[in-house]
Amino acid sequence: MLRRVKTRAFPLEDLAAKTNIRLSVLSEIEKNNFSHCGGETYARGHVRNIASILKADQKEFIRLYEEEQGGETRSMKDLLIENSVMRLPDEARKVSWKVLVIISVASLFVVGIAQVVISNINTNDVVGAAPTASASPTAAESPSAEPSAQSTFSTGSGVEVIIEAARAKSWLFVSDAAGKILFSGQVSRGAVKSFSSDSQLNLKVGNAGGVDLKVNGKKVEVLGVDGEVVSVSYGVDS
Repeated sequence: MLRRVKTRAFPLEDLAAKTNIRLSVLSEIEKNNFSHCGGETYARGHVRNIASILKADQKEFIRLYEEEQGGETRSMKDLLIENSVMRLPDEARKVSWKVLVIISVASLFVVGIAQVVISNINTNDVVGAAPTASASPTAAESPSAEPSAQSTFSTGSGVEVIIEAARAKSWLFVSDAAGKILFSGQVSRGAVKSFSSDSQLNLKVGNAGGVDLKVNGKKVEVLGVDGEVVSVSYGVDS
């Protein structure tokens, strides 16, 4: 390219000093060899630099460069790779079959350990969930046996509670201070049950709005509304 431009009036040594381009590179450029410029981007930069020193039209120099070098259009990726700004992507690494085997065995081992742990947890839960007798049945429980026709239940004489299903039937559970169950079942509407014990009576009423209570001969206020489950305890001083 430089052959087509009058540069001999400007020795290459002086041009090298002013452009900071090595003399050997300028000599190659003069022979239209840009292979030692470090890539197309650097080559274009050298061309512009030379044009600036020679006070020539940079666009014309670039046009001459592209004309002589074939005017190849390079992608930005190619230019970056050529100028060492980025590297070519490495080939996909091949995973050794030994590594795959090790990973598979390790995965199976972890899964096996997890299954054993979960199995032990489930077993402990089942063992710990064995049913025990409860003195406080929930409201959802319903008696399967026919209600007892007996009307009086006693384990002592210190405290007395009389319950009457005056407005509606109700489920009832009664125990004394020692936890002994005096009654568990349904009280039909209109039925009356009497309970006594030495020191304390514990009641759970399944339909608080349907029953009336007398404690130690005194009538107490209605325990709650229809369908409400209420637990109460009465002692000798109640």
